[in-house]
Amino acid sequence: MKNLTIILIRSILPVIFCLAVSISHAQKLTAGEKKELRKKEDTLKVLSANMVFDEDAAVRFRSDSNFVRTLVRALKVKNSFYYSFDSLNISRLYAPDSTFRIFTWQLKKDEYVYMQKGAIQMNTPDGSLKLLPLFDYSMYTMRPLDSVRGRNNWIGAIYYRIIEKEYQGRKYYTLLGFDDFSVNANKKWLDVMYFDNNGEPKFGGPFISFKEDSVKKPVQTRFCIEYKKEARTQFNYDPEKDMIIFDQLVSETNEPDKPFTMVPSGDFEGFKWQNGQWVHIERLDFNYMLKDGEFPMEATIMDDAGNVNEKQLEEASRRNMEKSDKKQPATPAKKPTTPPVKKPGGQ
Repeated sequence: MKNLTIILIRSILPVIFCLAVSISHAQKLTAGEKKELRKKEDTLKVLSANMVFDEDAAVRFRSDSNFVRTLVRALKVKNSFYYSFDSLNISRLYAPDSTFRIFTWQLKKDEYVYMQKGAIQMNTPDGSLKLLPLFDYSMYTMRPLDSVRGRNNWIGAIYYRIIEKEYQGRKYYTLLGFDDFSVNANKKWLDVMYFDNNGEPKFGGPFISFKEDSVKKPVQTRFCIEYKKEARTQFNYDPEKDMIIFDQLVSETNEPDKPFTMVPSGDFEGFKWQNGQWVHIERLDFNYMLKDGEFPMEATIMDDAGNVNEKQLEEASRRNMEKSDKKQPATPAKKPTTPPVKKPGGQ
């Protein structure tokens, strides 16, 4: 009964919080502003579905272009920051302190190229639009883990969680995201964002420490796991433990140098926030068996109102490949004959 109570509390609290956020946001919008935004949302809903789910690449790219222009026009409506755009097939996350929200989505060119798109909308005092576009630079770098980046060379991901921390008077926002990386593999990212003195977002820094590992590794700028396409991995924040917890991965074919063979081992690793860094924990020990749905919570891609989940996005990409799959033999799942490729110059 005690465990059931804990599960119910964990399930209900996010809902209560989301309702409170939605109500407070709604109070900022006038009836006229809501009406105008609902009308634009109807158009955006269709465009967002087409750019994510349509099987024709030309339709996806055209829908994405129209979506971006329509979204910008919608966000120019006064107080649009407080309109949740619940029906869109993209991720929309509000920062815990409501200073900004971030939109992210993916655009699939073909089986080998996936591009992330995004923008940060700041919460302005007068309700006007301050929008900071993000440009995915993943295809142009061989070393995504070792550099601080701005919005013009962002390492793209579809974000599903923001964790707010503070150190020496500066706020840091840890972003957890999903990347439909290649034909054979997915990635999940941990990136720390902050705003510099000019109000520009910066991604990464000396935030990922392995100082407590048995085998020491250099500090990393950001962190990711890469794993087999069909594997279901956990990578999320547990507010009760105040830790980021994720699956420990092993190669199902004893080929750890091939990320597309990596699957969960049944054990967990994690990160804990200490003195301005996420410090790695090699193995986590739990005192009780985890029950289905108990942990990690919020394992879907959603904003504060709750929406599109990661599984939908993965399945959409697979549906987009069905036509070509029917024309050629499928690649064996366990021993792919070609290495995974996302973008020219990708990791």
